[in-house]
Formats: sequence, C-alpha cells, structure tokens
Amino acid sequence: MIEKHILKITQELKLEARQVAATAVLLEEGATVPFIARYRKEKTGELDEVQIAAIRDRVEQLGELDKRRESILSSLVERKLLTEGLKLKIDAAETLSTLEDLYLPFRPKKRTKATIAKERGLEPLSEILWLQAPATNPAAEAAPFVDPAKEVPDAEAALAGARDILAERINDDATARAKLRELYIAQGMIRSKVVAGKEEEGAKFKDYFDWTEPAIGAPSHRILAMRRGEEEGFLFTRLTPPEESAVAILEALFVKGTWAAALQVKSAIADCYKRLLGFAMEGEARVHFKKRADEEAVRVFADNLRELLLAPALGQKTVLAIDPGFRTGCKVVLLDRQGKLLANDVVYPEKSEREQAQAAEMVRTVVKKFNIEAIAIGNGTASRETEAFVRKLGLPSSIPIVMVNESGASIYSASEVAREEFPNHDITVRGAVSIGRRLMDPLAELVKLDPKSIGVGQYQHDVDQNALKRSLDDVVVSCVNRVGVELNTASKNLLAYVSGLNARTAANIVAHRDENGPFRSRKELLKVAGMGPKTFEQAAGFLRIRDGEHPLDSSAVHPERYALVDKMAGDASCTVHDLMKDSSKRGKIDPKRYVSPEIGLPTLVDILAELSKPGRDPRQQFEVFSFQEGVEKVEHLQPGMKLPGVVTNVTAFGAFVDIGVHQDGLVHISQLSDNFVKDPAEVVKVGQRVQATVMEVDLQRKRIALSLKTNPEVGPRAPRGTGPSQGGPSGGGGAPRRDGPPRTDNRKNAAPTVDWFTAATQKKR
Repeated sequence: MIEKHILKITQELKLEARQVAATAVLLEEGATVPFIARYRKEKTGELDEVQIAAIRDRVEQLGELDKRRESILSSLVERKLLTEGLKLKIDAAETLSTLEDLYLPFRPKKRTKATIAKERGLEPLSEILWLQAPATNPAAEAAPFVDPAKEVPDAEAALAGARDILAERINDDATARAKLRELYIAQGMIRSKVVAGKEEEGAKFKDYFDWTEPAIGAPSHRILAMRRGEEEGFLFTRLTPPEESAVAILEALFVKGTWAAALQVKSAIADCYKRLLGFAMEGEARVHFKKRADEEAVRVFADNLRELLLAPALGQKTVLAIDPGFRTGCKVVLLDRQGKLLANDVVYPEKSEREQAQAAEMVRTVVKKFNIEAIAIGNGTASRETEAFVRKLGLPSSIPIVMVNESGASIYSASEVAREEFPNHDITVRGAVSIGRRLMDPLAELVKLDPKSIGVGQYQHDVDQNALKRSLDDVVVSCVNRVGVELNTASKNLLAYVSGLNARTAANIVAHRDENGPFRSRKELLKVAGMGPKTFEQAAGFLRIRDGEHPLDSSAVHPERYALVDKMAGDASCTVHDLMKDSSKRGKIDPKRYVSPEIGLPTLVDILAELSKPGRDPRQQFEVFSFQEGVEKVEHLQPGMKLPGVVTNVTAFGAFVDIGVHQDGLVHISQLSDNFVKDPAEVVKVGQRVQATVMEVDLQRKRIALSLKTNPEVGPRAPRGTGPSQGGPSGGGGAPRRDGPPRTDNRKNAAPTVDWFTAATQKKR
C-alpha cells in the first residue's frame, strides 16, 4: 500500500523518491522519528524530524483515504452499482472530497423532495426537461403526469416535482461540487453579526459584531474567535461567495439555451443552490478554513512549547524554592541537587513584624546550613513582594534569585503523578517543589504536565484536539530526545518520552533501578522487563549514564557504533577516553577512512562531533534575569517606561510579555519591530528576554500595551492595531496570574520554624 503513494508524497513534499521510500520502510518497521533523524541519516538522505514527521503523517492520511476507497467500492459492489467507469474514477480520486463527491449519487439517502417526486412517477418528466430540447413544451409534457391520487393535482405541481429531482441531480454532480468548492475557498466572504439582545453579554466579541472579510485572507485567530463567539451564542456567522458567481458556474455547466425547458433547468439550479448545494459547500468551506486555522494555531502552540521545553536549565544545584502568597503565606521547600524534597515549611513575610523576622531568620539559616546554590520564586501573586523580601536578607551575591514561571503548577500539584510522587504532602508542597525543579531542569519537570495546561497556546480548546495532541506530543518527544535523558536519575514520566519507550517500559526501568541500583552500562537495559532488541535499538542512544562502564555511555554515540569508535581509538594508538579528551588525537582521524556500506559520512561526522563534547546539552547557557526593582504592580506603570521582560506567549497577532507586575502586557504585531513583521514567531520566542516600552495602561481592565520598537511613539492612547483587543476573544494570554497552586492555611499544622531543617539535617546524615 505504501509503494503506490511514494511518488505522490515525493511530489508533494519535494523530496527524492528514495528518501520517502526509505523513511516509510523505517517507520513501518517501528522506528521513531527522533531515531531515524539521528541514527539513520544515510538511509534517508539526512532528512530532519520535520520532514520525517511529514512523511509519516502523509502516509497515514493516504492510508485512511485508501480505507475509505475500499469501503465505498465494497458498498457499490454489494448493491450492484459499480460500473467499470465509476471504478476507474474512484481509483483515481486523490482527495477525500473527490471520493465522496463520486459516491454521493449512490449514497443511501433519507426521504427528500426528490425521492418523493420519484415516488410520484415524475422522474421521466425530469429527464425530458434535462434534455432541454428547443421544441419542448414543459406544460404539455407535464400534463400526462397529473394524478391527484399521487398528489400531483396539476401540470405546475408535476413540473415542481421534476425540478426537485433536477435540483438533487445537480447537487450530486461531482464536477459542479468541485467547481463550487473552489469558488467558496477562493471568493468566500466570512461575515459575522451579533445575535440580537446579546450585545452586552457578548462584549468580549465586540470586534466581530459587524465584521466582513475574505475568508482566504482571514488569520487563524480571527476565524477561531468568530467560531467561538458563534458557539457561545453571541455571534451569527456565514461564509459565502457572491451568489451570482455561484449560479453562473452552475448555469454554464447545465443550461443549454434560453428556451422553455432550459428555463426549467435554470429554475432548478437556483433552487438547488439556495436549498442544497450552497449550504453543503458552505459547510465544507467552513471545515476547510477551520482546519487551516487549526493548523496555524497548532503550529504556534507547538513552536511556543518547543521554546519553553528547551529553556536553559540551571542544572543540579541545591535549591530553596518558594511559592509566594499573601494570606496563606509562602510555601518554602528545600531540594537537593537531584531535585529530591528534603523539607518544607510555611513562612509569612507579609504579616506581622514578628513573623517577618521569623521568616528572615529561617531563610538565612537554611541558606547557610545547606549551602543553598539558588533560590526559585514562583511568579504568581505576591511574587515581587516575596522577591523584594528575599533580596533584602543580605544573602551572598553568588546565590541567584530567580523568578520562575509557575503556569500549570497547580495542575501538576493536583495530578495523579504528583500524588504518587508525594503521597504524604499536600498540593501546596507539591506546587513549590515543581517551581524549584523547573528552575533546575524545565524539560524534566514540564513533561509531567499535559502540554495543553502549560499556557502557551492560542485557542487550544477550539482546535482539533487529536491534531493538537499529536503535534504537542511530537514536540515533547523531539525535545526530550534532543537533550537526552540521564538514565539513573530520570523520572518515569521523562523516560516515557524517550524514543522507543512507553509508560510501561519506563516504569519497568525505574523499578529495575530501584531494585538493583544504578545502571552501570547501557547494555544492562536489556535486563529490564519488556526491553527487547528493537526497543533497545530505538532508546539506547538517547539515554545517558554518567561515569558508566564504557566512556561512550555518557554520550549520544549509539551502542551499535561503539566497535567503530574502538577501532578509531586503536588506529590512533589511544583509548576511547583519550579520544574524548584530546582534540589533537581526534584531529588525526580521517572519517572518510571508515565509510562503509552501513556507515556513511554523516554518521561519522556526528560521532566525531559527539566525541569532542560528549553528552553536550543543546540548550543555551542559563543566565539570571531580574525584573525592574520598584515596579511590581500595574499601578506602578507609566507610559514611556522601558522595562526588562520575558516573552511568555507568542500568537498570530503579537506576543505577551511578563514585565513583573502580575499581568502580562501585549505587544501587538505592529509593535514587535522597527520593520514590518508578517509572523511574530520570526521576531520573538517564548522565554526570550526583551526590553519593552510601556505604551498604554488601562487600570480598570488591567490591560497593558507594550512595544519592542527602538523608539516607539508614546501617546495618550497607544495604537492597538487591527487585531483583537488584549484579553478579548483572542484567547492568547493576558490572563491575571493565579495565587500559586490551590492553598490551605497551614499555620496551625506547621512545625516550629527550626524543626523542619533540623529534621532534614538528620536525614542528610
């Protein structure tokens, strides 16, 4: 089945047939996208993950098309309706819509006006009219079909029934549907109106109360916004081309003159368009543009997620993590270098002077006693106040104090994953732990969440959920395997995303590790239950063992190439360890000497690059970021201020930036750069540090307009551009920050301030 689609996929993706064929075979054999991209470059001609995934998706789509084709053919054969000509057309159909158009005339129908007319014996009359002979007298031809017993009282009733049959015939015509489908996509206008009486209740959709634009040029976020407004009952929308253009297409296809019979056909066309074909094509066009909008929204979400997952990691450090809060206090947790929870407590730096002093003493003592290397503070409510409190404690300047995006922390803290990990701690402790671990390794912590809950999407609940999940899962798998996973410390949640592994094999790895101690070599993985040769092949290269038995166990060199590297070392009269640490010895190796039918130059170049920096983390170096001191609330902002910020979400109409006031500001696409910007993702990325100028502050609605231009014109009211207003139906961020994970007041249950780190000391010993 795959073979017959190779040429089509090759043409669509502009690749070579051998690349598509080789990739399709590897996928069919069970190879994963990351494995093929990293370790089978010779076979695919060095295709990247995006190209390999595109081949995978297209093979699956064409496979589904073939299944539908077989189903239709089977139905037609069973009902003895399949002719040789029809079979040839069905076999040649390249799209699902073409296939369904061909099948439509033969699809079992409900009782329609046309079927009723046929029951009344009017089909022969419809055939006479369809011929459109110049001499045909419709009234005279209809007279013999008058039969009150069949509810055909006169000639006009007979003609009306015949036109109903013709209308359905026109509606079922594959050529007519194809031409109108093209018209709706090319010239369809999308219109939205407010539902009467819903003006006030649906105010967030005000931009679309009277909106019209060509559907083909409408951006993803506007289409999704109008659909959401319609689904919520505030908007009424239509998607139609000029009616005269649609009718003209049909008349050109079916009307053969201006005489009486032709006028009957013309009347049937008008009825067909208004009653049948117009609504059918509008429905298809809406689906088409919804799919296009979904694809764009999913792409934006996936790009944002990738940037977030690949954010720089602080690394293995002893961390004090704080989840801020006012009334409920600040939950404080102590994490060791592996992210293990050692102790926790609640402090109240925003309450009485006595409690402030206790909080200050506790933090100073813990920092000193446990050699704290970094402090992580969640960026929810009270975050800036908590940050200011910690900065005034006189801690060593070598200890970075970092604001951590806690989006989704409450979802993790209430999840089954968190309950399993911390069965004896409440959700507030789990949330604080998540904040600390996100600083140490964002990727390892964020994989515990459903990607949709991370908060970097646009209309994520409105798009095709299967397509969204597939795309986001691909991103997570790509990021995890690109960075690599430390086999002896990774959670089962992280391991489950490694190429070739799943939840079951990941759990088996952790269980084996707990029972037998750390893995000493990659080959020991073969002792894990469920880890067969194929799974080992797919996974081993992406798993790392620091200080393993073989020096390459800590690298991205696949075990299948260990013998090759051993030969390189032997030829250079040194050990593999020497090759890894001595560039002069690596420089003597000519990779062309080792090319073979199984191993090509791309793999050899990768191996030598890996030997120079074994196990290298591809993420950027971590750098400490700080917001502007003294600017902690929306009320502190003034137009013209230039403030440091972090991009939190990129959408089709701009970007949202955290400037440290508990409310993200919107940088409209027109304010992203001094130059014209077509796609915001080309200018900014999630996690990027920027210098933003405050353009406008709306205290009542808590909206902030920002600019990233070098010298923006700051006026009394900043320009908003033409996109949806911030916080409106765009759905692209800008929501007020939450007060950390759901909380309970822990004061009455909290241990005395000194006890928790004393207990931790005893455990440490």
